[in-house]
Amino acid sequence: MGRKIAVVLFNLGGPDGPDAVQPFLRNLFDDPAIIQAPLPIRWALARFISKTRAPSAKKNYALMGSGGGSPLLPETEKQAEALQIELAASLPGDEVRTFIAMRYWHPFTKDAARAVKDWGADEVVLLPLYPQFSTTTTGSSLTEWKKHYAGPTRTVCCYPYEEGFIAAHVDQIMAAFDQAGRPSDVSLLLSAHGLPEKIVAAGDPYQWQCETLVAMIAARVPQDWDVVGCYQSRVGPLKWIGPSTDEEVERASKEKRNILIAPIAFVSEHIETLVELGEEYKLLAEQHGSSSYTRVEALGVHPGFIRTLAGETLAALDMTETIRSCAGSRLCPTGASGCPHADVARSRQGCKRIGLGTGGSDAVSLG
Repeated sequence: MGRKIAVVLFNLGGPDGPDAVQPFLRNLFDDPAIIQAPLPIRWALARFISKTRAPSAKKNYALMGSGGGSPLLPETEKQAEALQIELAASLPGDEVRTFIAMRYWHPFTKDAARAVKDWGADEVVLLPLYPQFSTTTTGSSLTEWKKHYAGPTRTVCCYPYEEGFIAAHVDQIMAAFDQAGRPSDVSLLLSAHGLPEKIVAAGDPYQWQCETLVAMIAARVPQDWDVVGCYQSRVGPLKWIGPSTDEEVERASKEKRNILIAPIAFVSEHIETLVELGEEYKLLAEQHGSSSYTRVEALGVHPGFIRTLAGETLAALDMTETIRSCAGSRLCPTGASGCPHADVARSRQGCKRIGLGTGGSDAVSLG
């Protein structure tokens, strides 16, 4: 009899209706990985921010035609189903089941952990739908998972430079280029969610991974294009990494360029792709004289992306370590102290200091 393999997909989550918008936002801003403040202060800030932002957020969610909620869960369910089919074809002797673990709304991480336990999985692979690693996304999800699941797991931490992932992005970009009528004077804006500078300065590898991906995509599109990596969704008083997407949209528009804008850190359609990229920045481009503005669709169930997820899952099942990147071992530069491989290395050093072994998956399990 084959193995029962659980593949747990990490994602952000989103409200399933208007009444869920404020509690979703409260959960988001109450995460210590998002607001790094002592509990009483974070608790108060989360409630204040969620209350003040809920009215405008509800209006934006209403624009997406999902009953006033987010399409993120249905989109993630499509990806989970496609991945399960792909893995079943590669592992005919095993039973594979995908589980969805949302960080800030249903189905919560604790619900996914309980479902994996109840199913009796023999192997568990944690697979983020965040291609680039950040302490604020995958790192937060891993922390939450460990609160609710004590068994051994294998983790895919990131896959920003996996060949199929890059090729899928280029395919989507060129499809949008065709849709736009193959114009000249193209500005390709590769947009990722931003982060406060202090998080990157503390060792988070996210910006480095995003900007290296930008260079890889730039090498595969027409060389006369203006290709820029930029960051969206900035909130609050802190200084964020840049350049900001709105500033780049304004610049390219004033230069009368044809804008293609592509999400490189979001793989599922939701408010930040459909509304922020699809509506708000389009209006900004029109106001500043852009020749045209075309949004590139998120990867969704693009076959190349699903094959990437399947390949990373299969590689994780074959490895002796408990964590891998698309490079196999550590991908990030040594200065990136927030890289999860650094946590594994620190765990090993701690085991050595107290005389414990470091071999096998249980020694450094992220589960």
